[in-house]
Amino acid sequence: MPAKPTKSKSSGSKNSKPQMSANVAAILGLGTTTGRSKGKARGKTSGTPNGSPKIKPEWMKYYNILLELRERLRNQMAGLAKESAEQLAGYSLHMADSGTDNFDRDFALSLLSSDQDAVYEIEEALKRIERQTFGVCELTGKSIPKARLDAIPWTRFTVEAQMQLEKDGALRSRRLGSLGTVDSAGGIEIEDDSDDEKPVKESKD
Repeated sequence: MPAKPTKSKSSGSKNSKPQMSANVAAILGLGTTTGRSKGKARGKTSGTPNGSPKIKPEWMKYYNILLELRERLRNQMAGLAKESAEQLAGYSLHMADSGTDNFDRDFALSLLSSDQDAVYEIEEALKRIERQTFGVCELTGKSIPKARLDAIPWTRFTVEAQMQLEKDGALRSRRLGSLGTVDSAGGIEIEDDSDDEKPVKESKD
C-alpha cells in the first residue's frame, strides 16, 4: 500500500515575515543606536513612530540643508578618493612628471581631509538638532542669532563667544574645505593652505 504523501512545510511560514525597508534616517545613519534589542516594543523611541528623529519645525530647514551638504561632501570625498587611487595606480615614472603627480595627489588628499572635517562638523550639528540643543552657544548657553544660523548652520558658538575663544587661543578653526571657515565677523571665508614662509637669504661667503 503506497504511503500517504506528507505535506511539505512551505518556506513562507507564519514566523518569517518580510523585512521592512529601512527608513531614510536609518540609511543616512541618523537617529540609530547600536545594540538595540529586537524585542523592544515599537513606539518607545524619542522620535516618530517609524524611528526617525523628532525635529522641531523651526529647525527642519537647517536639518535639510545640513543633510544636503553632508551628501554633497560625501560624494565629493568619494570622487577625490577614487581620483587619488587612479593617480597612484598610474603613477608616472618620468622625472619631469613626478613633481606634478605628487602635487596633484597631495592637493587631492588635502581636500579630502578638509571635507572630512566638514562632514564631522555637519554631523555634530545634526546631532544637536536631534538632541534639541541646536542653536545654543556651547560656551555661553545663549541663543545663537537666526541670521548666523542661516549663514553657518553648523556653527557651535555666537560671534562673541568665538571671538573670545580665538583670543584665548582655545579655538582652532576646523578646515571646512569647500564650505569655508567661519571668521570673527560671522562670515565664511576659504582658508589658504599655503604657509607664509619667508625665503631664506643665502649667506654670502
